[in-house]
Amino acid sequence: MKKKLVKILGISYSQSQMGSYVVVLSEVKGKTKLPLIIKPSDAQQIALKIEGIKPQRPLTHDIFKSMTDSFGIDVQEIYIHSVLEGIFYTKIIASNGLDEVEIECVAGDGISLSLVYDCPIYVSQSVLDNAGISINNDGNPFEDEDIEDVEEEPKRAVSIEDLEKMMEGALANEEYEIAAELRDRIQMLKDKATK
Repeated sequence: MKKKLVKILGISYSQSQMGSYVVVLSEVKGKTKLPLIIKPSDAQQIALKIEGIKPQRPLTHDIFKSMTDSFGIDVQEIYIHSVLEGIFYTKIIASNGLDEVEIECVAGDGISLSLVYDCPIYVSQSVLDNAGISINNDGNPFEDEDIEDVEEEPKRAVSIEDLEKMMEGALANEEYEIAAELRDRIQMLKDKATK
């Protein structure tokens, strides 16, 4: 089965499913975007990694990495292999140097782990064909004359507004350390924008 390398294009609050977030994956060499609905906790993990925020205490995915490092296991890639009724089936592909194992996981966890392990995310061509959309980064459909490898000014993967919603969610869940880290990052971004 053919698979395509993707990257995280952005993450934002879902307008259609209250309390959820959308992470958008984009083909590295291509024009297809893949939006996935993820849980707030997964969105929080992804946003913290994208923003380079290191919480004072390790989060679940960091603990998972510490355990696998202790046993000489390395996560080599995340593979979104199929979609059925809006559910994206995802595998963690890991190796201890001798054996390779595939572990099923939730797509949001897989994307989070790709950031923790700094490993690639792949999506099967069939998933891109069935659930992907062909749009520019500005949200408009591609036209025939569009060039797919044009370098654009990079946009923020997570907006200040979405970081604020994540901070509110962290406070509601009594995750005060994460909320404080997000608050500090938001303030730094606002200060940077006013300069």
